[in-house]
Amino acid sequence: MVLHRAAGAASTSSTIQAGDLVIVYERFDTMKSVYVNPGESYGNRYGNFKLKDWVGKPFGSRVESSGRGATGWVYLLAPTPELWTVVLRHRTQILYVADISMICTFLELKPGCVVLESGTGSGSLTHSLARAVAPTGHVHTFEFHQPRAEAADKEFKEHGMGDVITTKQRNIEELGFPEELQGAADGVFLDLPRPWQAVASTAQCLRPDGVFCSFSPCIEQVQRTCAALEEQGFFAVRTMECLLRQYEVRQERFAALGDDLQGPQQLTGKRKRQENFQSRKRQAATAPTGASNGGATTQNPTANLPGAAAAQQLDGHLTQPMQRKADAVVSAATAGTPSSPDQSTMQTNSTAPSNTPQPQLQEEEEAPPGPGTNAINPAGGLAPSPLPASPTEGQPGGLPNGQGAAPGLLESAKASRQEPTPERCVVAKPVNDARGHTGYLTFARRSVDD
Repeated sequence: MVLHRAAGAASTSSTIQAGDLVIVYERFDTMKSVYVNPGESYGNRYGNFKLKDWVGKPFGSRVESSGRGATGWVYLLAPTPELWTVVLRHRTQILYVADISMICTFLELKPGCVVLESGTGSGSLTHSLARAVAPTGHVHTFEFHQPRAEAADKEFKEHGMGDVITTKQRNIEELGFPEELQGAADGVFLDLPRPWQAVASTAQCLRPDGVFCSFSPCIEQVQRTCAALEEQGFFAVRTMECLLRQYEVRQERFAALGDDLQGPQQLTGKRKRQENFQSRKRQAATAPTGASNGGATTQNPTANLPGAAAAQQLDGHLTQPMQRKADAVVSAATAGTPSSPDQSTMQTNSTAPSNTPQPQLQEEEEAPPGPGTNAINPAGGLAPSPLPASPTEGQPGGLPNGQGAAPGLLESAKASRQEPTPERCVVAKPVNDARGHTGYLTFARRSVDD
């Protein structure tokens, strides 16, 4: 195992051998431990994997599933204390990487140190302690439950750590640490229901300036432990809490929807339709209100609405509610357009801007007549059809004889509805099952004068 090899054993190989422990990586939150037996196979949702095919492959290899229904692959990782914490079989509640890293750091462990642990449990922390002090240091771990102590001891030996870890069954709260360990420890870790009862024995085992650490889920346990530490002459007492939140990193397609948005936004079908409709509405509001035709003012009721008319050319791309709103713009403006020659002569210059208010969007539930039909004119009679079904060659914007159509207006309207080109971005999102409070870590130093 990559954690440590016994003295005289073969050096750690970078390739997988029969009998090796392999961490099978399916995704960042799904990993399994597998002992490579060439006569067996491993199956998961991605297919079936023959373990004999893994022998001889380097750690970190990607292997494809085989057989019927093969749909994916997995990665074969070398075991480490961090990965073992993720995949181990829980005999008790365990410590995770956030707490383990703080414990190993503040205990100031290094190769050659001797550390005592009370509360072996599932062996999650013990693996990291052994790696920190190996190859010349030693870990003495104690578990009051005999079956758990035996299971942990067997596991440590299978992982090639038997010469670094000594496992014994002992109730440290009642009996304290063995006498042979007095004055021999550089660090002590307690994971007990009543750690304050073992503080006196810990003070006898720690060398001067040695570091004490205890893990307790309740603040009342911390208070009683801190009081016991002060009674035994410990100093630099401090308590900390470690919270862990994992993030899932993946690729998604994003596109910017406008300068008014802060950063790229993820596109949805509804949002794209809304953006397209608002773009057509702005085109209708800002388009010119008239066009010349041989120096005379046109009497076409739709001549003042080239923008709305051009937008209606794209009615096939609008949803039904948006189509009704777009038709309402045309009908409302048509109703307010002067229809008599006397009224139209008040406009002396066909290119001058019009003082007529721009048509407003009508929030009507009843759909007015669509394109290609005659709309009712409130002044009486029928208003001519706003637009032909499609543009005709030589007629700007699709309007007959160039009436009321600004050059390139239809093209700009079409350009406005083009969807932004999505780009791949790497995003990180917090995992839903984020781990919250687990416990408090209390550290203290033994005084040199004691």
